[in-house]
Amino acid sequence: MFKKVFVSLTAASLLAANVCFAMDNGEKQELHEELAQMIGDTGTKVPGMGVIVYKDGKEVFSDFLGTAIVDSENPQNNRPFTRESRFRVASVSKMFTVFTLMQLQEQGKLDLDADVSQYLGFKLRNPQYPEQPITARMLASHTSSLRDGKVYSIPPQVSVQEFFKPEGKFYENGAHFAPQGEEPGKYFAYCNLNYGILGTIIEKVTGERFDKYQKNHILRQLDIQADYLPGNFSKKEFAKLGAVYQKKDTAGKWNEHGPWRATQDGYPDGQPQKDTVALQNPYKEDYQDTYSLKGYVPGTNATVFSPAGGLRISCDELSHALSMLADNGTYRGKQVLSPASVQAMMSRQWIYDAAAKNGKTYGGTILSYGLGIYQMDGDSTARFCKDAEIDLVGHTGEAFGLLSMLCLRPNTKDGYIYIMNGEAVEEDEDERSAGKFSNNYIWEERLGDAICRHAFSK
Repeated sequence: MFKKVFVSLTAASLLAANVCFAMDNGEKQELHEELAQMIGDTGTKVPGMGVIVYKDGKEVFSDFLGTAIVDSENPQNNRPFTRESRFRVASVSKMFTVFTLMQLQEQGKLDLDADVSQYLGFKLRNPQYPEQPITARMLASHTSSLRDGKVYSIPPQVSVQEFFKPEGKFYENGAHFAPQGEEPGKYFAYCNLNYGILGTIIEKVTGERFDKYQKNHILRQLDIQADYLPGNFSKKEFAKLGAVYQKKDTAGKWNEHGPWRATQDGYPDGQPQKDTVALQNPYKEDYQDTYSLKGYVPGTNATVFSPAGGLRISCDELSHALSMLADNGTYRGKQVLSPASVQAMMSRQWIYDAAAKNGKTYGGTILSYGLGIYQMDGDSTARFCKDAEIDLVGHTGEAFGLLSMLCLRPNTKDGYIYIMNGEAVEEDEDERSAGKFSNNYIWEERLGDAICRHAFSK
């Protein structure tokens, strides 16, 4: 199991900040002061935060506040949140999985609209729709009719087929399939398992382990040294890994006045062993045992690498991906994705139709979805700005206490990224977590609206 650390923030760590103003004006200072007010130990404060803002394709603001590693018993182990601090960024990881998917399509190695059964080596069908093929496009846009169930990351020696056959160990009485009325290709329901299957397809097509292929291709092309396995970082890079925190004890009881508990990547005993992986199941947090990858056969079960949410990456490294998307697929003069691939990712593959009730909107936070990216229209309940109608396209991340985002303003080279690494109160259950002007969480609203007002609305 991952190691649990009980920690609290010191007054000194709350005041720690590293701020860079690329443009010397009052708006930048006001934005810094507003973000600094979000750092704290209780309520809707967060232990640490990083933000980078781009305008016209160039970084104009960055701010890194609070703490990446906090340890009340051994304060000398506390580490500030910096530009290079890495975190498990949850669903922002999905973008990187789709980057690879699009590259493979550009190379003619994968067809987004082909039946994925031909890649997986077994027939994948929803029993309610046995004649309807499931495609990679459906998986990437969450219209596949697959569902997470309680467990969607399973041990490496087990095939992903175990999710889908009635005698399978992880069949969960068919919980991984949508019911009648939620047809593949037409009905949207957010599903992390989709990306575990995409990762497995990437392995089948390339013959390489998912994490290794990502590092040797898309991440290397973007000058990113991120990883999916904490044990596989060099010692130097592992030292940059921050933890994700909640004010929830091991019995599941929340207490905002209690100590912070590391829910992800708190390693008091040191770095995990190389080529070991802890399963990632946010809906069943007690199912996260650690396994060796010795003997793993690529194409069997990439859910172990968490293609849906397991990338450990820094704010600085995320900004490389933002730069690439803002420049229509080009990063530092290198064509990483074709403009057509970028456009396909950002286009609306699915749009909510209230009359047809053709999908779930998650409280009005997802009203349309592309390929690993979704749209947050400035006049909708998914908006991040209160008084200015500013459209965004990108992806948020939310798991184990972390909140993250990478987004662009459509048809511009403006955008921003952020990471917040902890929550003292429970999402949804605590009324303070609710947004005031949208259906996003209060943390997301405060940060997004501050950036919009100070960086984009003038």
